[in-house]
Amino acid sequence: MTLRAVKWQHPRPVAVGEDLPRFLALTLTLAMTDFKLRFFGSALGYAWTLMRPVLLFGVLYVVFTEVVRFGNHVDHYEIHLLTSIIMFSFFAEATTRGVTALVERESLLRKIPFPRLAIPLAVALNSLFNLLMGFVAILIFVVASGLSPRLSWLELPLLVAALTLFAAAMSILLSALFVRHRDIKPIWEVALQLLFYGSPVLYVVTDVPKRFELVMLANPLSSVLTQMRHALIGSPAPSAAQYFGTWQLLVPAAVVVGSLVLGIWAFRHEMPAIAESL
Repeated sequence: MTLRAVKWQHPRPVAVGEDLPRFLALTLTLAMTDFKLRFFGSALGYAWTLMRPVLLFGVLYVVFTEVVRFGNHVDHYEIHLLTSIIMFSFFAEATTRGVTALVERESLLRKIPFPRLAIPLAVALNSLFNLLMGFVAILIFVVASGLSPRLSWLELPLLVAALTLFAAAMSILLSALFVRHRDIKPIWEVALQLLFYGSPVLYVVTDVPKRFELVMLANPLSSVLTQMRHALIGSPAPSAAQYFGTWQLLVPAAVVVGSLVLGIWAFRHEMPAIAESL
C-alpha cells in the first residue's frame, strides 16, 4: 500500500472544512436529530422543555414576593425572573451538554471523517430550540401583565444571538478541554452555580452595590439580562448602556469574542488527538 493510499484512508481531521454550506447543513442535522431523539417515546414530548424553568420560576417567585418579599420593589418582577431563568437555563444547558459533546460522539468520531466543530455547535443550536420554545411562556406572561408590544422588542433576537454566541464559544472550549481533562465537568458545574448567583437572575443590576460593578461588567450574562429586561418593559428598567455606560459595554463584548477565539484555538489545537484521547 502506497503512502498516498494510507493518507487517503486516514484523512486529517478538520474543524470546519472547505465546504461551509455542508458544514452548516451537518450542524443543523445533528441538532435536529438530537432534539427529536431526546423526546422520543415521551407522552408530553417538547412540553418537558418548559416544565423545569417554569416550575423553578413558580417556586422562586413565591419565595421572593410572598416570603422574603425581595422582588416587590422591582417593576414587573415576574417577567424579569421568568425571562432570566429561561435565558440562564439555556446557557447552562448548552455549556453543560457541550462539555461532554465530543465524548458522547466517540463512535462517530472514530469512524467517520467530518468537520468536528459541528458537534459542539449542534449542542448549542439544540439548546437554542428549547430557548425559542421558552419564549412562548415569556410572551404569555408579558401579555398577562398588560404590557403592549414595543419597538424595543426588536432587540430580543439580537440579545438571543449574543447569548447564543457566548454559549457556543464556551461549548467549543469546554468540549475540547474535557477530552484530556475530565475534571472540567465538575469545575464547570461549580462555575455555573457561581454564575447563577453572580448574574442578575434573582435580582436586578440596580440592587448591586457599585463596588461590584466591574465584576458584573465582566460577565456578559449581566449585560444581556439587563438589556433584555429593558427591551421587554421599557423605561422602568435601565438599559445596559444606562447602567454600565456605552463604551464600557465593550468589556463584555470582548469577553464573548475572546472566548470564541480561545475556544476555536483550543479546539484546533486538540483536534488532531481528539479521537486518540477519547
